[in-house]
Amino acid sequence: MTLTLFGFAAVGSMFATYWLEDRSPWFVLVFAMACAASAAYGFLAGTIPFGIVESLWALVAVQRFRKRRAVAAGV
Repeated sequence: MTLTLFGFAAVGSMFATYWLEDRSPWFVLVFAMACAASAAYGFLAGTIPFGIVESLWALVAVQRFRKRRAVAAGV
């Protein structure tokens, strides 16, 4: 039950932060952290492919955060 609640919170956080991404680059970073939490859930639940894909999404989101921060800073 605890693992299921953790997974629900991770995926729910992904949804919420993805929805809010246009408001601030920081939501993209929080989305990356939610993806990492979702990956952890996937590995703990024994769904290795899900964990791997979510890990890759976390890396992609970190890159998107870095690009958005650079644009916001005028670099």
